[in-house]
Amino acid sequence: MITDDLRDSVPYQENPVPDSDRTLHVGQPNLSDRAAFDRLVDEMYENRWFTNNGQLVQRLEHRLSEYLQVKHVVLVNNATTGLQIASQALGLTGEVILPAFTFVATAHALQWVGLKPVFCDIDPQTHCIDPLKIEALITEQTSAIAGVHVWGRPCPTDAIDEIASRHNLATLYDAAHAFGCRHQGRMLGNFGQCEVFSLHATKFFHTFEGGAVTTNDDALAEKIRLMKNFGFESMDRVVELGINGKMPEVCAAMGLASLEQLDDVLEINRRNYLAYDAGLSDIPYVHLHPQTNLEGTNFHYIVVEVDDDAPLSRDELLKRLHDSQILARRYFFPACHRMEPYRTLYPEYLDALPETDRLCQRIMILPTGTAISPDDISRICATIRSSLTRRKAA
Repeated sequence: MITDDLRDSVPYQENPVPDSDRTLHVGQPNLSDRAAFDRLVDEMYENRWFTNNGQLVQRLEHRLSEYLQVKHVVLVNNATTGLQIASQALGLTGEVILPAFTFVATAHALQWVGLKPVFCDIDPQTHCIDPLKIEALITEQTSAIAGVHVWGRPCPTDAIDEIASRHNLATLYDAAHAFGCRHQGRMLGNFGQCEVFSLHATKFFHTFEGGAVTTNDDALAEKIRLMKNFGFESMDRVVELGINGKMPEVCAAMGLASLEQLDDVLEINRRNYLAYDAGLSDIPYVHLHPQTNLEGTNFHYIVVEVDDDAPLSRDELLKRLHDSQILARRYFFPACHRMEPYRTLYPEYLDALPETDRLCQRIMILPTGTAISPDDISRICATIRSSLTRRKAA
């Protein structure tokens, strides 16, 4: 845990000199200790092994398996590839039910391998897929339910599992936001038949670019390992249809170095969330999306909803923030069903997801992470307050 007297010694910590003109971004990477990373890169050079399941990749898979308390972690080059491989390894066909409120890669991964995304509406309280709306979407063509742990908040896994069991469907989870989060006393990564994490540079834990598929199923893990390496069982023997989904050693080096800092990053994220909670609490018309599991989240997303009757719309408020060099963002905007190719291929969903559409007009994401200081958060909250009150007074 980082204390105030140690904070300046953390190599990736925020700018110690407050700067009211500094541009603040959503998604700035958390930096690992440079010396630790350099040592691992030196090891990679000494080994002369840059890819193809090298020692650093194997070491990181082992460390992540221990951290996530899951039997198998298969590292891949990115989460989109991981979702594609997982879908193929599970033998999915026909239709897969998923929320439209997700990053478009979730839908793209399915569409790319010949599956039809069937979009389900969300629970407006959790922002995750609404289990009460899943069953009506199941047809004879449905092969799986793909939940998304939005903002790291776990999906209603018990309800999804019960529906999937009754209809003989596979279950998998897009856990792109959810590294290090817990659910029902277990780390995410242990639910469904498999889960897929993003290890992109903007995530809580990252490997520059990368992904991981987790499962407790030995046979599924072996199939995923084959598929990510062109289907090679041995040097000259191909036994599966595969692609190149391998993670290179330099990415694993960043992951190993980043893993050593993860507790510190979590503490900073938690500090930032609590600062936002205090700073936004008495500002009318804006509401911080609550963290209901303070001991089981990575606090990596600061999600704010803007009331429909606010004196500024969400987009007008975003412009005020951008004009002040605070680059807040809309997420996920527009939702998948309103992006191409889905709005053209499946126009039936354009009027079928009212909660998704409503949320997409209300929320914005504010900067957090190790690049953001308490002074930055005070500046952000003050800008939101003045923007709303100035417009109200006018």
